[in-house]
Amino acid sequence: MDPSSSADFDYLFKLLLIGDSGVGKSSLLLSFTSANAIEDLSPTIAGQERFRTLTSSYYRGAQGVIMVYDVTRRETFTNLSDIWAKEIDMHSTNQDCIKMLVGNKVDKESDRVVTKKEGIEFAREYGCLFIECSAKTRVNVELCFEELVLKIMDTPSLMAEGSATMKKNIFRQKPPVSDASTSGCC
Repeated sequence: MDPSSSADFDYLFKLLLIGDSGVGKSSLLLSFTSANAIEDLSPTIAGQERFRTLTSSYYRGAQGVIMVYDVTRRETFTNLSDIWAKEIDMHSTNQDCIKMLVGNKVDKESDRVVTKKEGIEFAREYGCLFIECSAKTRVNVELCFEELVLKIMDTPSLMAEGSATMKKNIFRQKPPVSDASTSGCC
């Protein structure tokens, strides 16, 4: 799609939602774009091993990456550093790409196994924005996307045409630690 051919939007951003199968990536997107509550969805192809060969083309030129985990499944959180952060490091082409960590399914508080504090610590270590939400109840879903887009818009290199500059190891470039209490999203 040629972005100059449509007058329906002011900006066009390439955002990725990544994470293990079943964490709610598609549900988050549907919850954001739909006014209705989201019921349980059938699994989609996102995150499935057999599609890993396509990943490098998906990461190319992305201005934002949303890393999603399920607060009720510890392995989905562990896999963020074991698998997903490494994948961003290997495939992302934009050194200023904004990363956001999203703990999903907070509507299942009684089943929670990953604490909010753990999410905040991960986000600090990897230089990510952080928010917890529920795609099912729509809690913080809109705020998640708004915070990410505002941060992209505050990053001049991401707003410049042809911002897909080559980069390497964005997770190894630790940003200065900011006070989590000043973040608008947590």
